[in-house]
Amino acid sequence: MRHCSERDEKRSRWSAATTKPYLRCGTMPSSHGLMSCGFNGSGRRTKALLRAQVIADEAIGRSITNHAMLIQLDLLREAIHRGYYKLDTFRDTHNLVDLQVVLDNLRTMILDANELVLFLTTYPHLYRQPYSMHLLLGNCLFGRQMETEVIINFLLNTQPHGSEGLEVLPIVGPSKVGKSTLVAHICKDERVRDHFSDVIFLHDHDFTDDELATSTEGSARKQQNRLPKSNKEGRGLLVVLELAGNLNEDAWNRLYSACVLSNSKIIITSQSDKIVKFGTTQALILKHLSHEAYWYFFKTLTFGSTNPEMHLRLAYLAMEIARSLDGSLFRANIAANLLRDNFDIRFWCKVLAFTRMIVGNHVARFGEHPFNVVDQNRSVRFRRMGSPSKDFVICHQYQQRSSEEEVPSIGIHDVIYGRVKPHGKFEVLVCRSQIPPYHSYVYICEIQELKTVGAKRKRSTVC
Repeated sequence: MRHCSERDEKRSRWSAATTKPYLRCGTMPSSHGLMSCGFNGSGRRTKALLRAQVIADEAIGRSITNHAMLIQLDLLREAIHRGYYKLDTFRDTHNLVDLQVVLDNLRTMILDANELVLFLTTYPHLYRQPYSMHLLLGNCLFGRQMETEVIINFLLNTQPHGSEGLEVLPIVGPSKVGKSTLVAHICKDERVRDHFSDVIFLHDHDFTDDELATSTEGSARKQQNRLPKSNKEGRGLLVVLELAGNLNEDAWNRLYSACVLSNSKIIITSQSDKIVKFGTTQALILKHLSHEAYWYFFKTLTFGSTNPEMHLRLAYLAMEIARSLDGSLFRANIAANLLRDNFDIRFWCKVLAFTRMIVGNHVARFGEHPFNVVDQNRSVRFRRMGSPSKDFVICHQYQQRSSEEEVPSIGIHDVIYGRVKPHGKFEVLVCRSQIPPYHSYVYICEIQELKTVGAKRKRSTVC
């Protein structure tokens, strides 16, 4: 009898834990239309996804530090994303076997998550008020919870008394994968702010190698003079170095010696894996999201609080557009905002046709995705959707790091769809980040008449 009582109590606590998040919000999740997806809403398939989604959504809003729990949650999210993806593609493939395998695996993971759910409720909330899922994803780091806690644990882990030498964490990943955003998000964390006396951000494109180490040395010396009491208490500096490529040994040695303070630490981010040699701990490798996770993110942002199952044709168009974005969260936000602001099937069809045209033409001519060219800060030529007789060239891109800087009045959508007719080179606002580091992303563009582009085109690529 005692065993049954304990089992019933545990089951009751499980039910309460998985229901509590939506009691706070006053609603059950509907952004993915699980109860109207054509599988008999009360069936086992939709119930498995629904229950798993409750656990994952609750975990997003909590500060979880247990590494084993983070791994289990990461696997659960991957299974959820695969489940949604299979549901959304089932209408085209009608592959019930694949769908059943994915959902059976998800049900097994839910059964294994009893203890996870119980421990989950013991961790503090990150947010003071509930969010709708599309608002939450638009204002947080999607798919990076495990990486976030790995970095925070590295930063908060204090070296044994008497230990010498700086601790260095390298973070490596392709362009626009979210390295800077991840680090900036972590540096806003109160635990990190309280642990270090100051946070210094350095960028290799701001100065030469010699100036790089000199600047850091001056910042460290200034910090030593300004906060002697804090340093005596064991609070050191956190130096964040963002590199576009590699850093030579001499510059690194000077930077390292300039930052030697008790409990000071360095984070280096770069696209080059050559920075791994500077690390004192295992490098963190950031990769693009899986196709399933990317679709989940894009779909949620695009439809917002609207149920996509009530707009099946739009959902299909959205998935096709997402496939053309090459897995970039940066472009996903831009495209989602455009589609959400123009919730019309004819407009979405035009966007899809236009996107397919520029990507297809570029891949056929040059063998690479045009957005990869943009990410590498190389010039690329595009057709204008609203003015087919003209091209626009993206010559260069940069980020405005201060929110106080004046941003361009022309938006990228105005250029693409022919709403403006500027002359010469001009600045275009691509987007403004809603999460740290709150950068504004700017392109330098130029409009060109097709007749001015001769047969002998230069290496700048054309779509």
